[in-house]
Amino acid sequence: MLNRKRTGFAFTLVELLIVIVIIAVLAAIALPKFMDSGQRSKEASLKGDLKLIRNAVELFHTDTGAYPAALGDLSSTSAPSSGKDSGGNSYSITSTDWHGPYIRVVPTDPISGSAFTYSTTSGSVGNVTSSATGNGLDGTAYNTW
Repeated sequence: MLNRKRTGFAFTLVELLIVIVIIAVLAAIALPKFMDSGQRSKEASLKGDLKLIRNAVELFHTDTGAYPAALGDLSSTSAPSSGKDSGGNSYSITSTDWHGPYIRVVPTDPISGSAFTYSTTSGSVGNVTSSATGNGLDGTAYNTW
C-alpha cells in the first residue's frame, strides 16, 4: 500500500458551487432594493423643487399682493411691472413692495427635464405642478404633486 500525503489544499467543485449559490441568493435579495434608486432620487428632487418654487411664489404674493406673471419673475433682479391677481387679471406691482429675487434660478423639472407648469388662469393662479407625465413610484401622477 502506498501512503500518499496530501501536499496541496484546494476547494472541491461542490464547495465552489455552494459558495456561488450563496452569493447568487444574496445578490437576488439585495439588487431589487437598489434598482429604482435613481428614480427615487429624481422624485425626491422633484418634491424639493416644487416646495422651493411654491414657497417663492407665496413670498412674492405676500410682498406684492400679486402672483408672478411667469416663474421667471421669481429670479428676476428687478421688480416686474405687473403680476396676476387671483382672477388671472393683470395687477400692477409697486417696486418698493418687491423684495426679490425670491430664488436664484428657477429649476427645471427633474423627471421631464423641461420647465414646471405654472398656472395664470382664474381659479388656479399661482399653482405650480410637475410637467412630467406618468406616475411616481407611489402610483400617483406627477402632475398632482
